[in-house]
Amino acid sequence: MKAEAGPGFLLAEVPVPEIGPRDVLIRVEKAGICGTDLHIYEWDAWAAGRVALGRVIGHEFMGTVVVTGAAVRSVRPGRRVSGEGHIGCGHCYCCRTGQGHICDRVDIIGVDVDGCFADYVRLPEENVWPLRPEIGDEVGALCDPLGNAMHTAMVDSVSGRTVLVMGAGAIGLLITAIARAAGAIDVVTLDVNPRKLERARAMGADAVCDARDGVAVDALLARTRDGRGFDVLLEASGSPAGIRLGLRLLRSGGWAALLGLPSGEVGLNLAEEVIFKGITIHGVNGRKMYETWYQVEDFLTHGRIRPADIITHRLALEEFPRAFDLLRSGEAVKVLLEVGR
Repeated sequence: MKAEAGPGFLLAEVPVPEIGPRDVLIRVEKAGICGTDLHIYEWDAWAAGRVALGRVIGHEFMGTVVVTGAAVRSVRPGRRVSGEGHIGCGHCYCCRTGQGHICDRVDIIGVDVDGCFADYVRLPEENVWPLRPEIGDEVGALCDPLGNAMHTAMVDSVSGRTVLVMGAGAIGLLITAIARAAGAIDVVTLDVNPRKLERARAMGADAVCDARDGVAVDALLARTRDGRGFDVLLEASGSPAGIRLGLRLLRSGGWAALLGLPSGEVGLNLAEEVIFKGITIHGVNGRKMYETWYQVEDFLTHGRIRPADIITHRLALEEFPRAFDLLRSGEAVKVLLEVGR
């Protein structure tokens, strides 16, 4: 939990969450650490302005249902599940028009309400996602970031397109794999970490490149027809320099999906890189509820992707300080915490 302002978390005893008639209590078994958790751990300006002290952190998980409210009908105790961590209000314009992922008053588990770095987590019934038998526990714990990657890559068609993936963190690697599985004809992934770039090759990238290599721009453009640029930019780095480079390498009339969160404002030459080029930019937030979840399930059950390949470390929940050190150093890509073992 986030016990006090400043870096770090505290491992503490808290009450088991109480559930209402439409809630489900889940015993957490595996939980993934996300970049958002790292922001909260380090207590940056965003975290300090959003997260209440005393909050139980974490939003990527799988577990087993132990108790259901009296009005719950879709799941029963003993069912393995994952869960959608964005809890919509159900009443705003976005929720009522099929855009609950951008709810005006959304609560995110591990940010606005207690999360899954604990023995138990509570979710509304509609946010609980039963896991099919062929989806293993580790992959089940990755459904949240896999959904982010799926939403990013599926904003528009990547089939038959040249695709530039900016960032080879956990989600960038998943985007790389999805773009390849969805029929992209050339996938190039950029990052600044050599280890992550090698992993991107294993996830299906046709080529990788250090984003800091200034001479690589011409070589990257040369991969595209007549040097016109890539058809699609899938941005998962959140780096202002990376965003600008990606837009520069995107062809006129192409489309971009921006998922990575910059730490501050990003300066762009809108006239040259956006307006005159006639590109389309999509902002991506979370997962479409629940279209993205069905897409994730279909890709997994048909064996189109292997998301567990991004897991670099598996640690006990009590080893969380080491887990965050590994992530901060760039040695880890995705750390899974074993809960209650």
